[in-house]
Amino acid sequence: MIKYFKRIRFLFTFKKSIPFLRDFFLSKEVKAKHKVIGVLLVLGYFVFPFDLIPDFLLVLGLVDDIAIATFILERMIKMAPVSLKKKYNLRS
Repeated sequence: MIKYFKRIRFLFTFKKSIPFLRDFFLSKEVKAKHKVIGVLLVLGYFVFPFDLIPDFLLVLGLVDDIAIATFILERMIKMAPVSLKKKYNLRS
C-alpha cells in the first residue's frame, strides 16, 4: 500500500526526474552496463506497448502506462550511484 502512494506522489514530481535522467545517461560514474539496461527498458516499453488496460478507456487506460514508467524510473534510480541520488535527494 505504501508503494502505491509513493507511485502516485511520483506522478506529481515526474518533472523533477528529467534532470536526473539526463545526468544518469551523461555521468561517467554510472556504469555503461546500467546505461544500456536503462535504454533497453525504455525502448522495450515503446517497442512492446502491451496494455493491461486498453487506452481507449481514457483515464483508466493511462494507469498501466504510468505504472510501467514509474517502474522503469525506479529501476534506474536503484542503479544510479550514491552521488547522483544525493544530488537529486532520491532514495532507492
